[in-house]
Amino acid sequence: MSERSSEAAGLVAGLVGDQAGDWDRAGRIPEELVRQLGGKGVLCAQVPAEYGGMGLSAEENGELTASVGSLCSSLRSLMTSHGMAAWAVQRFGSREQRDSYLPRLTSGSLAAVSFSEREAGSDLSAMGTRIALDGDTVVVTGAKIWVTGADYADLIAVFGRYGDGAAVVLVPTTAPGVTVRRVEAPMGCRAAGHADVTLEDVRLPADALLGGAGLPIDWLVTSALTYGRLSVAWGCVGILRACLKATTRHARERRQFGKPLVEHQLVGRHLAELLVAEQAAAQACLHASRCWDENSPELVTAAVVAKHLAAGNATTGARSAVQLLGAAGAQDGHPVARAYRDAKLMEIIEGSNEICQLLLADRALAVWA
Repeated sequence: MSERSSEAAGLVAGLVGDQAGDWDRAGRIPEELVRQLGGKGVLCAQVPAEYGGMGLSAEENGELTASVGSLCSSLRSLMTSHGMAAWAVQRFGSREQRDSYLPRLTSGSLAAVSFSEREAGSDLSAMGTRIALDGDTVVVTGAKIWVTGADYADLIAVFGRYGDGAAVVLVPTTAPGVTVRRVEAPMGCRAAGHADVTLEDVRLPADALLGGAGLPIDWLVTSALTYGRLSVAWGCVGILRACLKATTRHARERRQFGKPLVEHQLVGRHLAELLVAEQAAAQACLHASRCWDENSPELVTAAVVAKHLAAGNATTGARSAVQLLGAAGAQDGHPVARAYRDAKLMEIIEGSNEICQLLLADRALAVWA
């Protein structure tokens, strides 16, 4: 980990401490803490310094994301959604839009990004939200579900239909016609501020519409999803590291049948498999991050591989961690109990396992057939 990312990770660790379990049970992270991290640029650490960001590389930001994920997956989820919104501005915003919005996102204003709808989860081509220019204004109408971070957000990057293509518009949550309803009792990442967002003829200045309007939806969405997939993947590395920390300590200290658990071979197998899962996921994430930093044409595929592998490994690893800790790991709020619930969601968001497999199958055919 670089000095810059290490410093940011230390800041997060100091603020989180041992509170993640309490936040998970309460379903809320103190908003002032989230805004403090946003004001330090930690939530979108790849934003360049000229806009108040940390200017981290994808590799540096990945290690920071893993560190946050090892402490609190809900906070890491906020980091992912906020970072995706910032990346959308970086990628599609005009110079004036970058100058206007990015300094806000690195100084304490909170953002989220919205794709999914009730009839358009993985099938984004079925998206029903409409974005249309009307003179010097842009009108947004639709409904989004499970928008991570929306319950905290000041601004939501809304993806929707725009003519025959798609567009993304930056919608203040205080704008007339915007309703944010918190998702009650989600299974995992309980404190990540998941919410459903309704947009009823929301009228905004035309400069809220980012560039790229009218592009095919897959072209527009892929860039943001690639950022999100890589962030989720690194977060899953963090989940695996949290599980390793908890299980190794327990296996060394807990005694059964007259000796420490770690001396039982089947327990040792769990630890070995956890280590392999973490190492494999970390290497896949490292490769994808380097593809990002090098602007490699392999980036999109590498990010899908990293997300698919890391999410699956985190789910399997968390299950093993709960098994190894037994009753100790089955208590609500315990790190491995949280990991077990949180990791499963990672196999669904930013492209479900099945969507990832379809994308990778197409890639295999294109390269190897």
